Amino acid sequence: MCEIFHKFIMGLREFLKEYFLGFWDYETAKVMVVKNKTLGVIYRSVQFLVITYFIWYVFISEKAYQDSETRPESSVYTLMKGTAVHGDDILDTVEYARPSEGGDVISTILRREVTYDQRQGTCAEHCKVTNANCTRHSDCVREEVDFDGHGKRTGRCVQYLNHTFKTCEIQTWCPVEEYAAVREPALVEAINFTVFIRNSIHFPRFKVLRGNIKDAPNKRDMQKYLNKCHYNEEKEPYCPNFRLGYIADQARENFSELCRTGGVIGVFINWKCNLDLDPSHCKPTYSFRRLDLRRDQANSGYYFRYAKYYSKDGVESRTLIKAYGIRLDVIVHGHAGKFSPIPTIISTVTAMTSVGICTIICDWIMLTFIDKNEVYSDRKFDEIIKEPAVPIPTELSYINSFGSNHSDLSEGVPL
Repeated sequence: MCEIFHKFIMGLREFLKEYFLGFWDYETAKVMVVKNKTLGVIYRSVQFLVITYFIWYVFISEKAYQDSETRPESSVYTLMKGTAVHGDDILDTVEYARPSEGGDVISTILRREVTYDQRQGTCAEHCKVTNANCTRHSDCVREEVDFDGHGKRTGRCVQYLNHTFKTCEIQTWCPVEEYAAVREPALVEAINFTVFIRNSIHFPRFKVLRGNIKDAPNKRDMQKYLNKCHYNEEKEPYCPNFRLGYIADQARENFSELCRTGGVIGVFINWKCNLDLDPSHCKPTYSFRRLDLRRDQANSGYYFRYAKYYSKDGVESRTLIKAYGIRLDVIVHGHAGKFSPIPTIISTVTAMTSVGICTIICDWIMLTFIDKNEVYSDRKFDEIIKEPAVPIPTELSYINSFGSNHSDLSEGVPL
């Protein structure tokens, strides 16, 4: 046991000694020319791919020579415009827009379900509410509040409207919405409503402020232009008025279906600015996409409720309105870039360093697949312990006499 331990200690000592002495060795690259067409084609092909990647993608596409800013300051103002005829009523923005003018979220009512003349009282619970059906009074617990239902139970079991079955009586706003609501026709004129979207964006790092509305010589010309224009990507890229029908088409949605179920549509304003050019070239682009999940019925569509209160015969009454519509969420993204020497130097050094990958790949191919007789490895790796006093003739010194500073393995090497 002692002998084995002694050998282990001696071996560990020898290893540490060699590691310590080898730590102070200096390694330098040796240039060796290999006349092999296959290896040459691989080398130049990898070089071409690396250089093309950095020139085309890194520098031209991603503009890695620029200092960039991706979190600008942004302000959004929206306003719905349009008038509709609904039966004998004329509806303006106060009636169908929520809010009539607002920030980055605005909604438009497309269809309503109205429950008229609701009053505080007692009535039968809706039959689709869990545990609402009953046969006797004992089935209904007095003062119990079912949060899935419509009110507080009175403890009585009453006939459900004109049906033969019964449900528990509740204290609430009567009649209950589910069996008293009147469905009104959809507001088809809303397809021509317009939403005005004003967006200002500020890149504080570059001190650049831009807006999505075209400049005009005076305020009168500006107002005249805004009253008649409608956004078009090619003809009117600076017009901030968007038709609801256009937004639905761009989001690939059927407007009639939106009138039935409602929906949430995102209006994406994208600013991608190259500030090496004049700031006037910094223009927004728009894209539209449905945000709610259409396949998930529980999470699809958009609706909300509100009520109009009034006094009738001295009793407080209300008209409950369930409104289906389109909600527009305006989402702004911004990216600005400008030439800066620091990212340029970093990207250039990275590109030059990455070219060295070509040598590593080709060395691996040469030593693994081509060097069957270890001819290349013998020439590539030399160990010099001490420089001799008298020069020893080698391939390197021989070729140096002809003015070259590297080895040439063009002849005599079996491949």
